[in-house]
Amino acid sequence: MLNLSQLQTFVTVASEGSMTAAADKLFLTQPAVSQQMKNLEDELGVELIVRGAKQIKMTAQGEVLYEHAKKILSLVQQAEVSIKSVGAQLHGELRIGTLNSIGLHLMSPVVSRLLKYNPDFKIKVDYATGEALIQSYKKGELDILVLPDVEKNFKTTLPDSKAQILFQEEMWLVGSGKDEFYPPRLELNEIKKIPYVHFANEFPEFDQILKDRVGALQSVFESANVGTLKRVIETGLGIGFLPSHSIRKQVRGGRLNHIRVLDFDYKMNFVYYYKSTGPSVETAQILFQAISGDQEKG
Repeated sequence: MLNLSQLQTFVTVASEGSMTAAADKLFLTQPAVSQQMKNLEDELGVELIVRGAKQIKMTAQGEVLYEHAKKILSLVQQAEVSIKSVGAQLHGELRIGTLNSIGLHLMSPVVSRLLKYNPDFKIKVDYATGEALIQSYKKGELDILVLPDVEKNFKTTLPDSKAQILFQEEMWLVGSGKDEFYPPRLELNEIKKIPYVHFANEFPEFDQILKDRVGALQSVFESANVGTLKRVIETGLGIGFLPSHSIRKQVRGGRLNHIRVLDFDYKMNFVYYYKSTGPSVETAQILFQAISGDQEKG
């Protein structure tokens, strides 16, 4: 009989594109992930993935299971959140500040379900730069911040606050899926030879590391709006680094091509910050559980 742990592992392997990346996301060892995949294939009596390729590819049977498994895991998550939400009895308003590039992932269907069972509860989300959001939070204008580690990225601290890792994000180098000019893999220094599209002002630590490695890059286009950058890159204007959560759908659909950087890998933790005292503490903790659970199954 299929179990949820195996299905979650399979979905993660398929979405991440490799056993190693899936192991990192699931906080498991690579052999443990491989064993779960083998157990699932033995249970079903079919091969689900093609082994040997650097990038994981699914078989026809794997494609079918992938679509069903996502629905099953989503239904389980809906049930968990709905059950918890009915008894939560949340009231008042939570004001959340985050970056535009992850806002759509934060405001997921799980949050809608949380609101459905708590009609007296409201959520307000503000999008701005990290610096502006931090200032608003310190002034008491926001209850929750969802940002990359503020010490590493914005050289500041948030006194009297609790911090919990919400999810881990990767920066992927992508080009147009329709343009065969861009190589499938390259060394980091080689990006200087290709027109570069810059995601500006969102991730200071990443920008600094990139500058230290390759020097100042002359961009042909830059914006802080991830939607605009996706469309610009899709047209073939250049290549650029974008947060993986925001482009997985386009990469899967072939609209964007994930270019493997052989000597560079950047991951960052997005952290959920909230006040350690006050009337909103319990509500903030419930919301964290709901959102983090949804991220794990996404």
